[in-house]
Amino acid sequence: MQRGNLDDLLAFVAVERERSFTKAAAKLGVSQSALSHTIRALEARLGIRLLTRTTRSVSPTQAGERLLRTVGPRFEEIDAELAAIRELREKPAGTIRITATEYAADAILIPKIAKLLRDYPDIKVEIVIDYGLTDIVAERFDAGVRSGEQVAKDMIAVRIAPDMRMAVVGAPAYLKSRPEPKKPQDLIAHNCINLRLPSHGGLYAWEFEKGARELKARVEGQAVFNTTTQMLNAALAGLGLAYVPEGMVQAHINKGRLRRVLADWCPPYPGYHLYYPSRRQSSAAFALLVDALRYRS
Repeated sequence: MQRGNLDDLLAFVAVERERSFTKAAAKLGVSQSALSHTIRALEARLGIRLLTRTTRSVSPTQAGERLLRTVGPRFEEIDAELAAIRELREKPAGTIRITATEYAADAILIPKIAKLLRDYPDIKVEIVIDYGLTDIVAERFDAGVRSGEQVAKDMIAVRIAPDMRMAVVGAPAYLKSRPEPKKPQDLIAHNCINLRLPSHGGLYAWEFEKGARELKARVEGQAVFNTTTQMLNAALAGLGLAYVPEGMVQAHINKGRLRRVLADWCPPYPGYHLYYPSRRQSSAAFALLVDALRYRS
């Protein structure tokens, strides 16, 4: 492909995204008349109209939308790669946005990135707490953190923690007056502390497995929260049973503040992974972050 053809495509992408010849021309540093001539020449060469023009707006035709979906991401990848290469001659810098659950942020991310941020003061990390399966591309996150089985197949996944287990726990005072559950079905007789998922408003179903048996329990209770820290505090206060990550409550179990039940129904599952799009071009700052978070057994 000739260089001029690439320039024409870049001009088309700019016009479509700005939805204005005036704004696109200013962004590209050319005159509006020159930009209009470029787009007309591109349409003539392809033999099809790409943009519908009115006195007030510019919008893509069906062919224009298809062309944008094809070439737009390619130019973004090129820009990202050029930015990454430029960064190689500079000190690592930039903001990295990550979505994660509260426990993953507290137990994994913050401890591991502390030294990185001290060593590289121009790197910034923004962590957004979210219990839903956020579309990190659509929401413009650089990466996400989820357990291994929740990571989509088209993502690059880097293990950042060992395998995990969930734990059902309650305060000794709460369990003293109630029979200890021996199987998930026994939870119907208990006051269970629920987690509401912000992504769709539903209550999280407790997941259990024993041998070949797998089941999800929809539990009932008086207290509902939207973070695991609140659930833990409610359990410590004797409000009922909570279903939370084992690592979050182990210290309380060791000190007798909480008792664990249904342990044989909570087997290990793949631990936390950092995941990001396979077409993401790694900047120096992002590469350092991945290395700092990587789990080394």
